Amino acid sequence: MYAGAVAVPLLIGTGLNFNSEQMTYLISIDIFMCGIATLLQLTVNKFFGIGLPVVLGCAIQAVAPLIMIGSDKGVGAIYGSIIASGIFVVLVSGIFSKIKKLFPPLVTGTVITVIGLTLIPVAVEKMGGGSAVAPDFGNSTSLLLAFVTIGLIIVIQVWGRGFIKSIAVLVGLVGGTLLAAVLGQVDLAPVGQATWFHFPQPFYFGTPTFDVSSILLMIIISIVSMVESTGVYFALGDITGKHIGEEELKKGYRAEGLAVILGGIFNTFPYTGFSQNVGLVQLSGIKTRRPIYYSAFFLIALGLLPKVGAIAQIIPEPVLGGGMLVMFG
Repeated sequence: MYAGAVAVPLLIGTGLNFNSEQMTYLISIDIFMCGIATLLQLTVNKFFGIGLPVVLGCAIQAVAPLIMIGSDKGVGAIYGSIIASGIFVVLVSGIFSKIKKLFPPLVTGTVITVIGLTLIPVAVEKMGGGSAVAPDFGNSTSLLLAFVTIGLIIVIQVWGRGFIKSIAVLVGLVGGTLLAAVLGQVDLAPVGQATWFHFPQPFYFGTPTFDVSSILLMIIISIVSMVESTGVYFALGDITGKHIGEEELKKGYRAEGLAVILGGIFNTFPYTGFSQNVGLVQLSGIKTRRPIYYSAFFLIALGLLPKVGAIAQIIPEPVLGGGMLVMFG
């Protein structure tokens, strides 16, 4: 799930033109909070936690709307809308466990499609080199890197199997970056500039602002995430032999909502149940939560090391643009 988790801050930060220092913080703290969010879901008590071997990661469906909000309303509106949507999830958790059928794929899918189409021009601009007004925009090297990345992702999605297929985007980004390195297009400076250790800072990017339209958009995205998580919960419940009723769903949604609120406070992004490890639980036959606890602490440790987060920044803009085009498309 690391690829999917890192892709979200990488794409959003790039889409909003964050500098190297901001990107390092964004990626590192995102990984740290994935671990914290997972622990919230693993811990069962009276109020929250579904107690299944589930990993929480950044909701990929939030990428396009958050870039849209940040570009139009500013970074403060991003985190205000995330905090508000997290509170919404906590408040409606009990109701949603009863009315989830009111949000069929036709409704949620249409919203996501419209948002994705709106953001495709951002991906195309990155594919051309990052700035449409630059003299060398759309040069042959940038286009080569972008289309090689797209080609790799599509080939793996079509012909890949199992684990390899699940990391198609990561393979595409790594492959595109290796080609860029051969062509002399990779800058290692962010890794050298990053510190060895940092600690999470609340409101790192400033005070959140609460814009109504942004909040409503993120509430819709939160509903989509809750529907996605419901599928993950039921799948893991079937595999582990645990009954998943309204009470279990309610506590699972609450844990997710708390994770989203913390994401807004520490300036990361919304979290949802990741499906990446569901097949792994089935294949391995290991149905306890212990390996997931280890994974959560490992993610927390990685998130405290900025140099690890900075490695993701060496990916050139045309390569990221190729990945963004596939994701938004």
